Amino acid sequence: MRTLKLALLGFGNAGRAFAKILEDKRPAIRETMGWDILVTGITTGSRGSLYAAEGLDLQKAWSELEEKGHFEQSNRAYSTMTSLELVETGEYDVIVEMTPLNIFTGEPASEHLRKAMERKKHAVTANKGPIAWHYKELKALAEKQGVQFYYETTVMDGTPIFNLKDETLRFCQVTEVSGILNTTTNFVLEELAKGKAYEDVLQEGKKLGFVEADPSMDIEGWDAAAKVTALLNVLMEADITPDQVERTGIEHITIEDIKAAEENGKVIKLLCQGTLEAGQVKASVQPTLVEKGSLLAAVEGTSSVVQITTDLMGKLTIIEHDPDLVQTGYGVFSDVLRVVKNFV
Repeated sequence: MRTLKLALLGFGNAGRAFAKILEDKRPAIRETMGWDILVTGITTGSRGSLYAAEGLDLQKAWSELEEKGHFEQSNRAYSTMTSLELVETGEYDVIVEMTPLNIFTGEPASEHLRKAMERKKHAVTANKGPIAWHYKELKALAEKQGVQFYYETTVMDGTPIFNLKDETLRFCQVTEVSGILNTTTNFVLEELAKGKAYEDVLQEGKKLGFVEADPSMDIEGWDAAAKVTALLNVLMEADITPDQVERTGIEHITIEDIKAAEENGKVIKLLCQGTLEAGQVKASVQPTLVEKGSLLAAVEGTSSVVQITTDLMGKLTIIEHDPDLVQTGYGVFSDVLRVVKNFV
């Protein structure tokens, strides 16, 4: 039985969802793949850290966090280790980067990945920042160091977009990418169309968990810009950053705009798009009128969609219907399984 050791940077909702899937599937992984997967370290920003080279008790870890709000100092594995210290000194085979997003720099998540790969460790990230800001550099470093680098969770939770391109669309050139990638703006636009006041919609969304305490990154289109940048960097080798996306959010959309669209048989969606023009990839995020009854118009609530146009397979559409944390956790899990499958 071979052993793969993971170090988890961040243990929020997605991290705990991943840990629960891993713990549930460990017996099947042992039986079918001949590998045991252990977690040796977990770091958080303010709730403490855990480290044990022989492997942590994951159920105890998530139970402490969910019941107490922090790791207990009485835990034998309790540590004051920071994320960077774990990256640089910990014992692990794969770093799993799940720290909070810095949408304007991609740091310190990118530095965590760099330092891990410099140690010849494999890397998985659920953080879109590194893919939006430093993808070309990180990909080159992974190739130089001979390590694997995966990031399926960064755009549409566990939906296999990057895996699809890698495994089943080989030698296809992607010429265009478009989609609805931000669920907050989808929710807000739909609720405004029901005649609700903007502030009331935001408050309702916060209560339901659809809207962040500070929704500006979503409303102003920054989250969508980071997601479409990540897609274009991987699928079209765009080598762009979110600040190069032509970006318009929904903060100036009024009920009058929505009513006018409806009178013309249309709805407003925040559409992400990337096209290849004269050898250059052009990216945009902007409110767009789409026909009622069209596929894009039918994407509602927390669902999202991406359309990929290729030279050999035409246009492919992938819809993720009302995801929850299980899908996000599975995205990380699927990347870890790819490391296991290709481990040398």
